[in-house]
Amino acid sequence: MAHKHEHEHGHEHVTPDDREAIESQELDAAGKSLSDALRISFAILKVIMIVLVVAFLVSGFKTVEPGERALVLRFGAIRGVGEERVLGPGWHWVFPYPVDELVKIPVEAQIRLPVTSFWYRQTRNDILGEGPKPRNMVPEKLNPLTEGYCLTRGRTDESRRLLLQVETDPDTADVARHGESSDYSIVHTQWQIDYQVGNVEAFYANVYVRDVRPGQVYFEVMKEWIAPLLRSVVEDSVVTAMVNYTIDEAIQSTDTIPRHVEQLVQQKLDAIDSGIRVTKVQLVAATWPQQVEAAFQEYVAASQRSGMAISDARNYAEQTLTDAAGQIAETLHAALVVDDPDENRLEVLWSQVAGQAQNTVAQAEAHSTKVVEGAKANATYLMSILPEYRKWPELVVQGIYLDTIEKVLANADEKFVLGPAELSKGQEIRILVNRDQTLKPKQSP
Repeated sequence: MAHKHEHEHGHEHVTPDDREAIESQELDAAGKSLSDALRISFAILKVIMIVLVVAFLVSGFKTVEPGERALVLRFGAIRGVGEERVLGPGWHWVFPYPVDELVKIPVEAQIRLPVTSFWYRQTRNDILGEGPKPRNMVPEKLNPLTEGYCLTRGRTDESRRLLLQVETDPDTADVARHGESSDYSIVHTQWQIDYQVGNVEAFYANVYVRDVRPGQVYFEVMKEWIAPLLRSVVEDSVVTAMVNYTIDEAIQSTDTIPRHVEQLVQQKLDAIDSGIRVTKVQLVAATWPQQVEAAFQEYVAASQRSGMAISDARNYAEQTLTDAAGQIAETLHAALVVDDPDENRLEVLWSQVAGQAQNTVAQAEAHSTKVVEGAKANATYLMSILPEYRKWPELVVQGIYLDTIEKVLANADEKFVLGPAELSKGQEIRILVNRDQTLKPKQSP
């Protein structure tokens, strides 16, 4: 009976109204929890949105480094007017991508591009510099499909003179081609061009550079994509310039040829408004074809011997002129060979003469003085005997004759006196050619 009573007491009776009240209380607690959760979620979402907006705005700050200039592209078009289109070094704010895009272009970096299109095909030994190529390894003929080269030609002296004007006026290059000879020659050359971006806006607008992918640097992409353009321009300029020079001038690698090529390259780049400025063009190497190595070595040796001979001749001529007349020799010679020489100037130059000419002039002046003084002495003597001559002309002439004979015979080592032919009466006279060795010559007074 006790167990039955406990069982009945554990199953207390619940009415429907009580059940509804309990359910209502449970629903109010769940709604409140959901409301609290939604309120917290919206608060967190607001904070996240604010953070995202701030991060979005902060991401618009960009830095342009020294040596760079930047363009702002708004939906692909350059933003700004006038000088504002190009941004200088410093901090700048732009709308983040995809609204704006900042393109930074280096303007002070010197970019170097080698051009080997005109060089011969090299083997491993050629590249590593392991010594000259054996003759059996040199191709018998130059293959223009695999080897590069330039054409050069000879020219007359007049066209050479005109060519010198190309450095200041490239338009004269066409004029300089007149009078050229047709002795074309082949030469292999290597070039190197240094350039930089001068006009940022013109460069971006007119030179194609593909879009930079994530992780890539615009500078590296730019160098890669403009290299074919520059190489093509340089090659065209080299071909145009080299035909105006001889192979000797090309091999000597003078500064004239690189300057000519640099001017042509810059003209072509300016013609397309590329914004690229060439800073230097170098002719790194120039050589003749391998197939004519032996002939050119002989030619070079002959040229060196010729140059040495010419140099020796010039030195000898200069030394001879210096010995002959001193430093004034060339000036004096130029003054003497003119059609109407200036006597006053010649007199001044003669007074400055030195060397052998000075000695000769001194001797000539001394001889002239001696002759003049002798003539004056003779004139004085003749004037003194003139009165006696008028009185006894034959006697005076006889005296002068005897004095002359005495002076003449005084200098003779041996004397032979022969009478007139009518007094010889057929006698034969013999004179020994070999003089008497015991006779000593008389000393000159």
